Amino acid sequence: MIKRYPTKKIFVGSVTVGGDAPISVQSMTFSKTADVASTVEQIKRLHFAGCDIVRVAVPEMEDALALKSIKEQISLPLVADIHFNHRLALVAAEVVDCIRINPGNIGSKERVKEVVKACQARNIPIRIGVNAGSLEKEFLNKYGQTSKGMVASAEYNIKFLEDLGFDDIKISLKASDVQRTVDAYRMLRPKNSYPFHLGVTEAGTRFHATVKSAIGLGTLLLDGIGDTMRVSITGELEEEIKVARAILKDSGAAKDGLNIISCPTCGRIEADLVSAVGEIEERTTHIKAPLNVSVMGCVVNAIGEAAHADVAIAYGKGKGLVMVKGEVVANLDEDKLVDRFVAEVEKMAKELN
Repeated sequence: MIKRYPTKKIFVGSVTVGGDAPISVQSMTFSKTADVASTVEQIKRLHFAGCDIVRVAVPEMEDALALKSIKEQISLPLVADIHFNHRLALVAAEVVDCIRINPGNIGSKERVKEVVKACQARNIPIRIGVNAGSLEKEFLNKYGQTSKGMVASAEYNIKFLEDLGFDDIKISLKASDVQRTVDAYRMLRPKNSYPFHLGVTEAGTRFHATVKSAIGLGTLLLDGIGDTMRVSITGELEEEIKVARAILKDSGAAKDGLNIISCPTCGRIEADLVSAVGEIEERTTHIKAPLNVSVMGCVVNAIGEAAHADVAIAYGKGKGLVMVKGEVVANLDEDKLVDRFVAEVEKMAKELN
């Protein structure tokens, strides 16, 4: 098990962030927030996909004024993303569950004080969202767009909020490349105990965003760093949640759902393994029990892997074995293996529940 860094516990609506709470998954709508119907529809899609917290952009006053109607129609905690105009944060704070401000562009200390006061009045947290591409001039001039500059900005703004008596804080340190992102989070983590929101920003389309996020977020999760996260993908909303959940599971940071072990394609395969694994993935998406299952296409590794799996298929020529906890429970023709395998997985999942 990964030993997570101990952090302060905060609450974003009904979701606990930090402490011993599960790592939550966030995403962000791409509709104009003032388009209430479209925004609500996207939030409901995200909820169905497994999102825990949703963020919406609030660039204009009409977006801020739409938040009340949106909030009334959704059940996910709602975060308002504010840049440049602190007055939008003041309006949003009356409705939402968290305010995200970028200290590099929100304006003077007096403006930040007003935002803090508004959040204190409703007991909602603030995310200090530092981006490498929009650091304050003093840190940009001194450090450039570096991890040190990002950390310096975060530390300055944390202290400023603390001096105002506000510590309901979470922090993000995002860059568009993996190395700066990882370095910044690692650098800041020992210096405070606030929860961290992880993300590699502007990560690109599905393929590259998946790779960058798996490397960056996976590295940090293995270090025990991270309390909530977003995978930023230029594409469909549900893909962000799917990739984020996979990173959590495959890094060992979350223990839910099947861990499917299957061999790579090679000349030794005795069956249509690609189709079999695809069918198994599709038929077991509803299972949340933390099971290790194995689907192996030849005898070279099949028995060894099956011995360590909760449920396994070991394919041979036209036939195969279904095994449970290393014991053979069926020797069947190839076309019957997947049905029996899924039945055994569902049976074990029910026993665990």
